[in-house]
Amino acid sequence: HWENTNGLLLNHLWRSRDCFINGGQKPKNLLVCNSDSGNKSTKCSVCGKTFSSNFKMRKHYRIHTGEKPYSCKICRKAFRESKYLSVHMRTHTGEKPYSCETCGKSFSQNSHLSSHKRTHTGEKPHPCSTCGRRFAEASALRNHMLTHTGEKPFSCHICGKILRYSSSLSAHMKIHTGEKPFVCKTCGKCFSHNSSLISHMRIHTGEKSYQCTTCGRCFSHSTTLLRHTRSHTGERPYSCATCGKCFSQKVNLNVHMRTHTGEKPYLCKTCGKRFSDQSGFKRHMTIHTGERPYICKTCNKAFRYSVHLMVHMRTHTDERPYFCKTCGRTFSDPSTLRKHTMTHTGERSYSCQTCGKCFSDNSNLLRHMRTHTGEKPYSCEICSKSFSQSSNLMQHIRTHTGERPYPCGICDKSYSHSCTLLKHMRSHSGEKPYSCELCGRCFSHKCTLLKHMKIHTDGGAVQS
Repeated sequence: HWENTNGLLLNHLWRSRDCFINGGQKPKNLLVCNSDSGNKSTKCSVCGKTFSSNFKMRKHYRIHTGEKPYSCKICRKAFRESKYLSVHMRTHTGEKPYSCETCGKSFSQNSHLSSHKRTHTGEKPHPCSTCGRRFAEASALRNHMLTHTGEKPFSCHICGKILRYSSSLSAHMKIHTGEKPFVCKTCGKCFSHNSSLISHMRIHTGEKSYQCTTCGRCFSHSTTLLRHTRSHTGERPYSCATCGKCFSQKVNLNVHMRTHTGEKPYLCKTCGKRFSDQSGFKRHMTIHTGERPYICKTCNKAFRYSVHLMVHMRTHTDERPYFCKTCGRTFSDPSTLRKHTMTHTGERSYSCQTCGKCFSDNSNLLRHMRTHTGEKPYSCEICSKSFSQSSNLMQHIRTHTGERPYPCGICDKSYSHSCTLLKHMRSHSGEKPYSCELCGRCFSHKCTLLKHMKIHTDGGAVQS
């Protein structure tokens, strides 16, 4: 009897509320519990879902009406339930009440802590029934399943782009609006997504909570760790349907596909040059701006990209985490290892369509092509002299600035080029790596050997 009376009271209160909000009109498509029916469940007439109480059904109904009665007083973002507002407020207050007992990292939501714990345990309880791949989160599995079905149910009403996930659509829309509501309190940089801000903050804190179990290297993002792990396992799960070439990252496959289609969607508004991938476009733009924001704290050398600084730092630490499985030789970066591996396999996948010469990597082919086209895209802002390679431009600029960033550790002499320093070091070590095949005499420089060879070719006597 009490449950019936309570149900009548809830219905009455809700109808009174709706009359106040909707001008006396009862909401459509809403079924409430009939106190005379004896049925304790409540059914939504829009989707047919059943709930154990009117209260739960009312909350559910907001999915259909879009009603969000709880709004944040700071940023005006609205929510369907008060608990979601409470969690959201922590993004403003910085409150993180849930901490990991293993590493001490704190989180604003208990669900985020549960997800984080799996990075320590390695637990992946959600398997894909199609390919067997396992996931730590049910949401990640649901997103993954769309890669099998090919379904893309979300479309942008401005440009018509089709996307798989609602979160991807929300992120995409900010490209059109230019909205960047998340601000870094340390440097003032703005971001369109909170996740991007969180990732950015690790630059300031230096936090690297994801560790590789094979080599012990630490990373600031789980996705970076996953990509790194494939450098050990050799896994390349993404294959090209046209030529069969495999890739460790999906983004690399997407970029590769443009070599078949010829698509170059990224346009430089300064010089009109087009690019097939965004990273190549960004690298190109720094040529115009001259920006080098990443500086080595040891030698003050500046770089355009953080990855180049990271590789450079290994010249100071002598770290060589990448090794060749064939000969055991170690390398400081994966790209050099890949190029080295081709010396064993003899693979030369990139061929010049003009002369037929083959190359082991695309960058060497691009440089070679300029010998045919005469293209010199890198120009000096001081004297307007042009170069076919950015490295040649950098060396040339030092003739204007007088910069000599390569010092000799023995005699304090400095040089503008690393190769010149290498030659100089032989004057201290006595190393003579160039030998004459005719008389066996050794030289410290190749140019000296070439001069010496003329003694034999001109028929002169060999000097002792």
